[in-house]
Amino acid sequence: MVEVEDAHSTGLLPGADVSPSGPAKEAGPDGEAKPPAPGRKQTYDLGKLAWTLSSFTPNLELVEKFTDVRSKLDAEVFCIPASVPGSVQHALLQAGIIQDWNVGLNARKIEWVENRDWIYQAALPDEWVGSGKKLVLRCLGLDYSGDILLNGKRILPFDCTFTPYAVDLAPFLAPSGNLLQFRFAPPPRYLGQYGETSRMKEWKARFYYYWDWTSRMVQTGIWDTVSLDVIQDASIEVLRCTSAVESDLKHGSLHIFGTVEGAGTVRLRLQRQGRILRSEELDAGTFSQGGVHWLGLEVDLWWPNGLGARPLYDVVCELLDAEGRLLEQKTCRVGFKHVAWRLTQGASKDAEPWLCVVNGKEFFLFGVDWAAIRPNFAELVEEDYRSRLALYRDCNMNILRVWGGGFLEKQWFYDLCDAMGLLVWQEFPLSSSGGDNYPPDDAESIAALSRIAESYIERLQHHACLLAWCGGNELQDDRLGVKSPQPTLTIKNHPVLARFAEIVADQDPGRRFMVTSPYGPEGHYNLAHAGKGLYWDAHGPWNFNGPVDGAWKTLWESSDAMIHSEMGAPGASSAAMIRRYKGDCEEFPCTYKNPLWNRQPWWIDWPKFVAEKGREPNDLEEFVAWSQQRQSDALVLTARILRGKFPSCGGLIIWMGHDSFPCTAAPSLIDFEGTPRPALLELGKLFSERSGE
Repeated sequence: MVEVEDAHSTGLLPGADVSPSGPAKEAGPDGEAKPPAPGRKQTYDLGKLAWTLSSFTPNLELVEKFTDVRSKLDAEVFCIPASVPGSVQHALLQAGIIQDWNVGLNARKIEWVENRDWIYQAALPDEWVGSGKKLVLRCLGLDYSGDILLNGKRILPFDCTFTPYAVDLAPFLAPSGNLLQFRFAPPPRYLGQYGETSRMKEWKARFYYYWDWTSRMVQTGIWDTVSLDVIQDASIEVLRCTSAVESDLKHGSLHIFGTVEGAGTVRLRLQRQGRILRSEELDAGTFSQGGVHWLGLEVDLWWPNGLGARPLYDVVCELLDAEGRLLEQKTCRVGFKHVAWRLTQGASKDAEPWLCVVNGKEFFLFGVDWAAIRPNFAELVEEDYRSRLALYRDCNMNILRVWGGGFLEKQWFYDLCDAMGLLVWQEFPLSSSGGDNYPPDDAESIAALSRIAESYIERLQHHACLLAWCGGNELQDDRLGVKSPQPTLTIKNHPVLARFAEIVADQDPGRRFMVTSPYGPEGHYNLAHAGKGLYWDAHGPWNFNGPVDGAWKTLWESSDAMIHSEMGAPGASSAAMIRRYKGDCEEFPCTYKNPLWNRQPWWIDWPKFVAEKGREPNDLEEFVAWSQQRQSDALVLTARILRGKFPSCGGLIIWMGHDSFPCTAAPSLIDFEGTPRPALLELGKLFSERSGE
C-alpha cells in the first residue's frame, strides 16, 4: 500500500486508493503464504489522480514555454476538475461553462470547444519515482491528437482514436514533483456524413461530426483508462488467445501466445469455476516464440442467444521469477464455438455464403446495427452497455453489427456480449461519405489502417462473441471520375481491403473477413433489382411511402437477398422525452420549418401523416402515437416475411439499435434515455415464437 498524506502535493484525490493491483501474497504448493516477488509488477490507475483541465489558444505553449498550467493564470479555462476517463465537453458541462448539448439547439453553441488546445494535468506521487526500472504509461483511448508531456517535455505524440499508446516515463522523471500532461490539439474540421471517404485520412470517430441521427458534438478527451505499470524485472507485455472447436463438435482447441519481456517461467492454465482443465509451464522465451497449442479439451460449447448455454473459461497466464515467485498475472476469458458459413438456399454457386452455422446448427441471424451510445463515449460506464444489451438479448436477438463510423467499443461491450450470447460483426473504422465511398489508398493511410486492424484483432480475438471482421460500412469502388459497374463488389480489390483480408487471414485465421457491408453485385435494396439474383448482403431502405401493407409489403415479399444487414423505418421519440430536451424550441409542428425537428430532417414524416389521414395532426401525442405504430408495423412485417424465407434468407439486422442523441424521430428501436420503442417489444414477441428453423 502506498501511504499518502498530502493529496494536493501528490495529485491524488482525497481518500483515493493507489495501491498496486494484485494480491500482496500468493499461496505456495504447500498452501502457506509466500512473500511477493521483489520484482513483482505493480499497476496504478491514474484515473484516481486529481486531474485538472485548462484551455489555451492553439500552440500557445510553443511560444510561451510553461511546465505547469497552474502558472498560466491567463488560461481561457483555468484548472477545472476533470475525470479520467472523461471528455473535455463533460468537464465543461460539470463546471457550468457550457450548456447541455443534448437540449434544443445547444450543440451549435459549443463548437468553439473544438478550436482550442486542451491540457489535462496531474501530479505523479513521488513514491512511484525510482520504484522500478520501467514506469510504463498505458493509455487505452485518446481522442484524438496531441502530445503526452512530462514536466513540460514532449515524450510521445498521438494521432489515432482507435489504438492504445504506451511510453516508458522512467528516462524523463525528475526526483520529485513530476507533472503529467495530455495536450489535445483542435480536431479535424469535418469528418461527418457527407464528403469523400478517399480524402478522410484522420483516424478519429466520424459519427459525432454529424450523422442523420445525431447532432454535432466532436468529443475531445481521454476516452478509456490510463494506468502506470511499475516494472522491476520481467513482464507479460501481450497475452492473446484463440479458441476453436474440433470437427467432432465435442472437443475444444486453444492457442495461447504473446510476448514476455525478460526472463522467467510462464505458467498457463485453463479453468472454469475453479476447475482446472489443462495447465503447462514453459520458459518465457519459448512462450514468446509461439506459445502453446492445446487440443482435445473437454469443454462445453458456447451458443448464441436462444440456442443454448454460454459457458466461459478463464485462461490464466502467470510469470514466475527464478525462485518460483509471482511477478505478474494476466487473464483472458474465452468460449468455444464452431462457426461455418453456407450458401443460402437457391443462391448461385459464385455468391458469398450468408447462412450462419454455429456448432452444426443453421439459424436466422437477427439483431441491430450498433452505433455508439453517446458522442461523449468517454463518460460511458458498464451499466450503459448492460442496460441496452439486456434489452436486445431479452427481445431474442443474437447479433450486433458494430458499424464502421463509430469506434472500437469499450471492453465492457464485448465482455457482456460474451455473457449474453450476442454475436458481434465487427467493422474496421471506415464508412461511406456520399461524394465518394472509396477508402484512401495512399501508402501512409494503408499503413495506418493496417496498424488499427492489427490492434483491433489483438484486443478482441479471444472473445467468444466475435463472429466476423468487416472492412467497413458501405464502401464502394466509385472514385470521382472512375465508376465501376458493380462498385459494391469490385471494392474487394481496393488495396486497404486486400490488406485487411491478409491481416485477418494471418492473425485471426479462424474468423471470416467480410469485404464491406453491403456486398455483392448490387448493394442497396430496391424493387427494381429484386428477384434477379443480384443481392447478397443488402442495405436499405430506411423509410417508405404509403401504407405498410402496400408497396412496403411487396418490396419484402420480392426479396431474394441472402441477408439484409441494414434496413429500417423511422419512429418518433415519446412526447414526454421530446419536451424534456426541446429547450427554447417549439415541440410542434413536426415539420422541416421547426428547428427542433430539422436537426435530423431525414426522419420527418409529417407529410406522410397528412397523406394518410387527409389532415394535419391535432397535437404532438397524436403524431407520436401514429409514428411509433407505423414503425412497429413496418418492422414486424419485414421481420416476419424475411424470417419466413429462411434458409433462403440468412438474416435481418435493423438500422438502428439505439439513439445517441435525443432525436425527435429516428430509425432507432431504443430512445436516447434507454427506453424501448414499441417496435422493439413487438419484434421481441415475434421472435419468441418458434421460427421453424
